[in-house]
Amino acid sequence: MARLAAACAALLLASPGLAAVTGQSYEAPLPAQLSTDPDLCAYVPCEDVIPGADSFSLRKGRPAYVEAYRTVDEDKSGKHDQDEEHDKKHEKDHDKHKRLVGYVFLSTDIVDIPGYSGKPVVTLIGMDTKGIITGTRVLRHSEPILLLGIPESDLTRFVNQYVGKFVGDRIEIGKARADQGTIGVDAISGATVTVIAENQVILRSGMEIAKQVGILKPTVRPQAKLLPTTAKLDWNALLKEGAIERLTVRPEDVGLPASGQPYIEMYFGYLNAPAIGRSVLGDADYASLMSRLKPGEHAIFIVSNGAESFKGSGFVRGGIFDRVQVVQDTDTFTFRDLDYLNLYGVAAPGAPRYRESAIFIIRGPAFSAAYPWSLVFLANKMDKETGAKTFVSFDKEYWLPGRYLEGGRPHYERPAPTWLKVWESHPIETVLFVLFLAAGGALYAARDALVRRARRADKSWVSLPKYALWIVSIGFVGFHLMAQPSITQVLTWFHSILFKWQWELFLSDPYIFVFWWFIIVTVFFWGRGMFCGWLCPYGGLTEIAYKVAGALGLKRFQFKLPQALHDKLKWVKYGVFAGLLGASFYSMALAEKLAEVEPFKTTFLVGVWNRSWPFVAYWAVLFVAALFIERPFCKYLCPLGASLAVPSTFRWWGLKRKQECGACRACEVGCTSLAIDRSGRIDQRECLLCLDCMVLYYDTHACPPLAAERKQRAKAGEPLTAIGANGYYIPLKPVPAAPAPAAAPRLGLLAWLRAEIVDHLIPWSGRFWGRPRTLQAASIALAILVTWAWLLGAAGKLGPGIILGWWLAWSAYELFARMVCKPYVKEGPWWGRKFRPAGWADMASYVAMKNLLIGAGLFLVMKAVGALSFLEGLPELKWLY
Repeated sequence: MARLAAACAALLLASPGLAAVTGQSYEAPLPAQLSTDPDLCAYVPCEDVIPGADSFSLRKGRPAYVEAYRTVDEDKSGKHDQDEEHDKKHEKDHDKHKRLVGYVFLSTDIVDIPGYSGKPVVTLIGMDTKGIITGTRVLRHSEPILLLGIPESDLTRFVNQYVGKFVGDRIEIGKARADQGTIGVDAISGATVTVIAENQVILRSGMEIAKQVGILKPTVRPQAKLLPTTAKLDWNALLKEGAIERLTVRPEDVGLPASGQPYIEMYFGYLNAPAIGRSVLGDADYASLMSRLKPGEHAIFIVSNGAESFKGSGFVRGGIFDRVQVVQDTDTFTFRDLDYLNLYGVAAPGAPRYRESAIFIIRGPAFSAAYPWSLVFLANKMDKETGAKTFVSFDKEYWLPGRYLEGGRPHYERPAPTWLKVWESHPIETVLFVLFLAAGGALYAARDALVRRARRADKSWVSLPKYALWIVSIGFVGFHLMAQPSITQVLTWFHSILFKWQWELFLSDPYIFVFWWFIIVTVFFWGRGMFCGWLCPYGGLTEIAYKVAGALGLKRFQFKLPQALHDKLKWVKYGVFAGLLGASFYSMALAEKLAEVEPFKTTFLVGVWNRSWPFVAYWAVLFVAALFIERPFCKYLCPLGASLAVPSTFRWWGLKRKQECGACRACEVGCTSLAIDRSGRIDQRECLLCLDCMVLYYDTHACPPLAAERKQRAKAGEPLTAIGANGYYIPLKPVPAAPAPAAAPRLGLLAWLRAEIVDHLIPWSGRFWGRPRTLQAASIALAILVTWAWLLGAAGKLGPGIILGWWLAWSAYELFARMVCKPYVKEGPWWGRKFRPAGWADMASYVAMKNLLIGAGLFLVMKAVGALSFLEGLPELKWLY
């Protein structure tokens, strides 16, 4: 099996379909000059998105776009064609033989909307002079579902649906709604988040350029009616009420090493409001500013600190301030040199020292101070993997406090975020999915009642509910919702916990989001078997295939692997999981490719016959093996199962056992998961909760201890009583309870907290201090160095690979230290004080989970209380790495 896994992985990596990815748009390398060079069309095929154009201008405007021209010959009448009148106003500055036919623009020059991967889909868009989209082309994306699953031709077909449509139309994913003026476009099955994001990218980019060149008129909002409030406030009071906002960008946000200082920290506010303007500028300067403003003009101020300038190093007279802009809904306001005034000082007491300052004037009727707007800062970000620079925007919303507005703030509905639109688009399926999970949890929670009714000869009370769940899981969850969980989601969660948590990323797929919360809860309740054994679509598919194959005559060929071989092969999946986790710290793209060891995408998301032959062959080998060996992939290869097996060590409720279970071995013979060892102990990491042993536990004919007692009572003519919760007949005569051992004194809250801290944070016991002094010193030094490395990592001064290295090093040491000093783990709920002896696998699981959770928890707490800014000043101790 191990050799088979290695061969299949090599086959996957060598497949033509995978090798061809580099020639497509997934993580396609783009020239570093693409976002900065004025000649956009020197780097991208502009002619592909605006047919008929043969020459292009340099970048112009803000946001940037390119004008597209077609060379034409004048006819005798002096007219070029029927559209000459429409375009005459555009031609006065150009050669009379070149006619403006449209505009080309790069989506990332305009919007920064992430897809499911958290990165934008870089799209080149063409639009004619009437606002009709003439062409689209995806240059680069990082969507994992489009890596080796859904073919990129589907993405191409999706974006091509926009060709011929007006950018000002209401275009939504799904069916058209003529009564509401909505045009529908077909989605890509299994890539809902990607297409919703790309829909916004194309439409918002087109609308921005259409407004800038005069095709669309800007939105006219009711203007703010400011109250003549003149009471001055100090700086902190203005910050507290939101009259001044702060936008902070850290060096690590733009791919630079942390320095303890912000990349840029900008304070800004609206100066037209009398109280704010007088507080910031002083009475005289405020009066002077207001006298210079024309009706409908607005003034904002910006002061900043940090290494970067919000004015831009390349600003020249007559140019545009290319680092800052104001955005209100879909309208963007940029600033030229004539919109700039000097800010010579801030009058508000308590104002911070600043390195740079300015007053900017917003002109035009589209802007209204009564509604929220955002200050956007555009920065160059360094990609750590490629070294390429890209533009990334950072924004902070500003909404004038209601006490400065006549009647307070007006009613305003913010545009729904992408993830919310996804949830709203499938309400019925979401509710049905939640009900399915609730039914699965309820059925397993009632397992005691089910197994009591079942018998070894007739397990229908257990098997029928499981078959029903498997069928629904395969058909509804797997093929219809395409909600098969994957190891890639575990890797994403792992990285997010350690480095940057984004709720939007996980909320963008409602089924996976709900499924994972259910899995997390049930793993700690009952172990991995609740998901793997009862609800996994692929696991259910292979289990039913195994049962059907047996019913069709293959049962005599079906077999279990020898226990000794099973005990070796079961560790392969942990190696696969560890390999994928390590690869993800090197490159998530590589880890996503290697995650094709899971056949889930081939089965449910793409379809077997829609893939290239290596994937079909790999899938077929696994499926055929599953006809003869029950769940071979789940037992020996599944990295998702391995990732869930680790926390299963700490499930709160395990399966019941009797005193005779060690010597009896009846359950061991019937265990299809091979999860019961010779001592009768159940390995919760391997158990798929088939409940066969629990059926036997209450079966008075199949359970040897119960059968023996039944025969004894029958021989003695004694009646049979009910089976108690302990798995034995209830005694005919009440038996005096044996004196219970003296219970350990219940700990108070502080004593319990102290005991927990000592147990989890200190791996040594009193035995440790009897060890050689050199070993003691080395161990304590390692603990200090690991703590320091973690603090540097929390401060953003270490890369993920170095953090992982130190985490693994300490975990390996702690594993051995605990097996010597504290060879036990908790049994039952984590807040309890019940312990059991630990094997090496138990301890490894405990150490790995505990260190991850403690590190992540401390990081989130320190981030919440603002302690990370203090850590940025720590000495780096570069010799650590």
